[in-house]
Amino acid sequence: MCGIAGTYRWPDGKVVTDRLTETLAHRGPDGAGRYGHPAGDAEVQLGHRRLAIIDLSETGAQPMVSDGLALTYNGELYNAPELRAELAAAGVRFRGTSDTEVLLKAWRRWGTDCLPRLRGMFAFGIFDERTGELVLARDQLGIKPLFLLRRGAGLAFASELKALAAATGGKLEVDHAALVASLLYYWVPDSRCAFREAEKLPPGSWMRFRPDGRVERGRYWNLRDVAHEARDSEPPDLAAVVEESTRRHLLSDVPVATFLSGGLDSSYLTALAARHRPGISAYTIGFRAEDAKFEAMPDDLRYARQVARWFGVDLHEIEIAPNVLDLLPRMTYHLDEPIGDPAAINTYLICSAAREAGIKVMLSGMGADELFAGYRKHLANLLALRYQRVPRPLRRGVSRAVDRLPVATSRRGYRSVRFAKRFLSFAGLPEETAFRRSYTMYDQDELLALVAPDLAGTVEDVLTEHADTYQDNDLDDFVNRMCLTDARMFLPGLNLAYTDRSSMAASTEVRVPYVDVEVVRAAFAVPGDRKIVGRQGKAVLKEAAASVLPREIVYRPKGLFSAPLRAWMSRDLAPLVREVVHDGELVRSGLLRRDALARMAAEDAAGQRDFSKHLWHVLTLEYWYRDATSGSGQSSRLSA
Repeated sequence: MCGIAGTYRWPDGKVVTDRLTETLAHRGPDGAGRYGHPAGDAEVQLGHRRLAIIDLSETGAQPMVSDGLALTYNGELYNAPELRAELAAAGVRFRGTSDTEVLLKAWRRWGTDCLPRLRGMFAFGIFDERTGELVLARDQLGIKPLFLLRRGAGLAFASELKALAAATGGKLEVDHAALVASLLYYWVPDSRCAFREAEKLPPGSWMRFRPDGRVERGRYWNLRDVAHEARDSEPPDLAAVVEESTRRHLLSDVPVATFLSGGLDSSYLTALAARHRPGISAYTIGFRAEDAKFEAMPDDLRYARQVARWFGVDLHEIEIAPNVLDLLPRMTYHLDEPIGDPAAINTYLICSAAREAGIKVMLSGMGADELFAGYRKHLANLLALRYQRVPRPLRRGVSRAVDRLPVATSRRGYRSVRFAKRFLSFAGLPEETAFRRSYTMYDQDELLALVAPDLAGTVEDVLTEHADTYQDNDLDDFVNRMCLTDARMFLPGLNLAYTDRSSMAASTEVRVPYVDVEVVRAAFAVPGDRKIVGRQGKAVLKEAAASVLPREIVYRPKGLFSAPLRAWMSRDLAPLVREVVHDGELVRSGLLRRDALARMAAEDAAGQRDFSKHLWHVLTLEYWYRDATSGSGQSSRLSA
């Protein structure tokens, strides 16, 4: 895991690449390198920051140059041993043991045809000195990020958006459509970018830049097509697929640990990892007692301790009692784009503690909920279909009764009331609209009331994009349609994004064994009625895990890898919320309407509705927007 950067046919390419690479220093504290070469009438510059995981010697250093090819690469190839053996059998010679060299040799032999053969997480740039061409590529599922910026025939690219902003002197224009999308979702979809000039290389794709200025795009892997093909295949032995993926993800020349929340996904991975790495370490979190009580949070720690005892795992417990006023701007900086999920703080603090203990690599259970229908929204949308059969007068009476209930008092929050209010907000809507509304922050009218009138058309565009993505498949299975949309939008846009950026802020690599091409194929070979059985989500994964884990772990209520937001809002962050609502830059610029924000804050403080997540995201957006516009000197104002 590393930080990569570079320029191609860019003025002052060497200076800019050095600046890009330096901004990424936290991603690779173990080494730095740069490479330059003519490219037609201009030049290419490649930069690299190294986090040494496999082949810790200098033979693994980057940019790696061999026989006219130069590579800067971020990621891990879990099938590198098999590829190495295949290449060696064909007469290819290797200097070291790194997967970087395997990738370089595979590219020489197969070019872009090597990409679908790669199993892992990666983003890289590779330059051919003979043709003067640069190719950028990104892994199948979007685990690793790659941002790029094109100006004329010139290109700059980097692992993080902040590097591109720094290298251009902060002169990037904020994309208001991306900000509207972030308000809707509390994250920016992978198809959009927070700065207008920049873009993200899509998952499963590559771009080729030629010295004459021509640019070619290619797609080597498409999740929708994989889901279609898997639908018609026999479901495999899921337990065997998950165990094989976990074993591969342990490939490392440095110690590996796991996240262990005590929930199904992390417990299953930890148990499997302990089979292959006896005595492996795991890290778990707890919250301040007063926060957990106010939020009515389940006691996940006791389950994590049980798993650790059963499987001989060395468990490290971390209490999340952060100074959120200090952490909020720091996390906003590291997350690159406005992402309003406080779980990023948890990831950062866990990875920081692991790094202090000498751990560079951690396994996470990320992805299982998206692929196997484990979120409450999946079950809730199925229940909504049944709720729609209830006579309308009775539904209206239920809605009126629930609407009058408070979500919190001054002493505690009422989780069941929050869930009921949330359910009723979408239960009567058409399928795609209901699914979107079940996990986004606002309905269309609420979002229109919050943003500047000039952005009404942008709101429509963002909603249309969700509908287009949801409907872009031929699946006849409601549950798998939801899972496919999550794997295309929610997973890369939020969970993989914050996991990469918050872990790398602590110079730590997080691997995600469920987000693996073979696990994905297996997941979409499973029909939806085996993923949700009765009121059990992830039923098929639970069946697989039951051969390893005790039933009290497999079938326990779902835990939350989140944070006590309502407690933070009512105590630590209340003054900041008032400041941002009444005099924040988002309000003064005209992007957000003060009256709509003030109404949300007042209803949340009174316990009438739960707007804690909405307001948290407004705070993250405010800090991000201040940084983005102060660097460029733009007011970025809209008419109010």
